[in-house]
Amino acid sequence: MPFAALLALAAVLAVSAVSARGRQPNEEYAARRHRLLAQVDAPVVLFGYNGNENTLEFLRFQQEENFYYLSGLNEEGAALVLIPAVAKGKIAAAREILFLPPKNPRAERWNGPRLAPNDPGIEERTGFQEVQPFSDLAGLVTQLAQSFPKLYAELPGPHELGYPHLQVWSDWLRKQAPGVQLENVVPKITALREIKSPGEIALITRAVEVSVDAHFEAMRMMRPGLFEYQVAARMEFVHADAGCTEEAYAPIVGTGFNSTVLHYDSLESKIADGDVVVLDVACAQDGYAADITRTLPANGHFSPRQREIYEIVLGAQNAAFAAAKPGMFNTGNAPNSIFKIAYDYIDSHGKDSAGNSLGRYFIHGLSHHIGLNVHDPSDPSRPLEPGMVITIEPGIYIPDEKLGVRIEDDVLITESGAKMLSARLPRDPAEVEAVMAQGRAAREKNP
Repeated sequence: MPFAALLALAAVLAVSAVSARGRQPNEEYAARRHRLLAQVDAPVVLFGYNGNENTLEFLRFQQEENFYYLSGLNEEGAALVLIPAVAKGKIAAAREILFLPPKNPRAERWNGPRLAPNDPGIEERTGFQEVQPFSDLAGLVTQLAQSFPKLYAELPGPHELGYPHLQVWSDWLRKQAPGVQLENVVPKITALREIKSPGEIALITRAVEVSVDAHFEAMRMMRPGLFEYQVAARMEFVHADAGCTEEAYAPIVGTGFNSTVLHYDSLESKIADGDVVVLDVACAQDGYAADITRTLPANGHFSPRQREIYEIVLGAQNAAFAAAKPGMFNTGNAPNSIFKIAYDYIDSHGKDSAGNSLGRYFIHGLSHHIGLNVHDPSDPSRPLEPGMVITIEPGIYIPDEKLGVRIEDDVLITESGAKMLSARLPRDPAEVEAVMAQGRAAREKNP
């Protein structure tokens, strides 16, 4: 699809997504599976989470991202098998099989209805050609091992965190298919996930728009005497009230020294007159994340020093955004890297109290992909392409001055450049102060 048409369709879907929740149409997930099948020469076996990965009572079940990307299903204990159209043995046509656990009426009394393999119309509901009981999976894997010398699966890396999901199921596959080579399918799925479909762009855009509304609310309420948690709570309310029931990540609201702590999330400090406050807060729509940061003066007015640092960060962001286009890289130090452009801008503008250049205070990357994860998987060796959605987020953090500034926006790469999805939220310091003044005037009129 031409990219202009893709953008137009995304805009339509973004409007229609306002009141919609849940998965995208079955055709969206089927198209992803078909693209993956076209790239493999052996079956793909993927396992969803089983619900044991996190047992904390206040966390809802969230499906493993690659499994959800290909299925759109948030069911515990599911698996899928994709078999390419390779004529070997009894296998002569491509197949897509979803495996689900059996009906459990007792568990459903506690947790609500779940899909089961024998539900009426289950194939139409899920979009899979075949739906079978999970207990049949072992036999199919054994059969596939007789026709294919290898299987594709998600294999564990050196630092798998938490419940060892990938290790458990790769060990299970080796037991069911001894002697068959297992090849990691994650790079192929990552390559697909890097380019967002119109439906995905619509969901990200919806999350961005609601997150922007929450940042406007924070600008209007910001004042000395509030606690960080009060600002975060108001922003989370805006998200939930608009239908974005998930936070994209733990809210970051850092005042004073806390503004220099990148992933500060304690939210315990009282905001003081003269502080700057970094607000890195955004929601997710149907699993798709936004990621937006603004830095505000607590009293509504940047001091000269705060404004100096703020404008350097803004200048670096503007320089990187102007250079963002297909063929550029969002990481690394090559001349065609927008990170290098932003870093060089910061390092050549302004000084610290000892006369040192400020590059040393830009201590994180400039950009990452967003999607089903706020840090969506990507290949750093792959240049930017149309359909990628990234952040641009330069920052300067000077602990000795208790001064941290970060400005972060979400950017869609287009055929000729980039579109800032969060452009509605002011970045210019005078415009930020003007919105804060409106909030102050409203409070004084209605104390």
